[in-house]
Amino acid sequence: MIICHCSQISDHDIRAAVDWMRAADPEAIITPGKVYHTLGKRPDCGSCMPLFLDTMRHCDNLAVPPILRGLRATRKGAIHEGRRQGHRVSQRSATV
Repeated sequence: MIICHCSQISDHDIRAAVDWMRAADPEAIITPGKVYHTLGKRPDCGSCMPLFLDTMRHCDNLAVPPILRGLRATRKGAIHEGRRQGHRVSQRSATV
């Protein structure tokens, strides 16, 4: 089935690109932009993006690499990206 009419990309092309990228780099984060780049094409109007993303989500090899899973859980309790609460100038008192 044709997913992107502007660039003539089929669902088979998307699946093949995702499979190829996963085989080439098991730790890669696969994005729609990388799929387009791998296929040597560029998005044009963007109307295909919902169907493009849905096709990508149904690929078996799209999952987040195991090494990157749980990164958020390791930062449990860390808020404000590790900065102290009053790190902004606007939050400091005028006397500091």
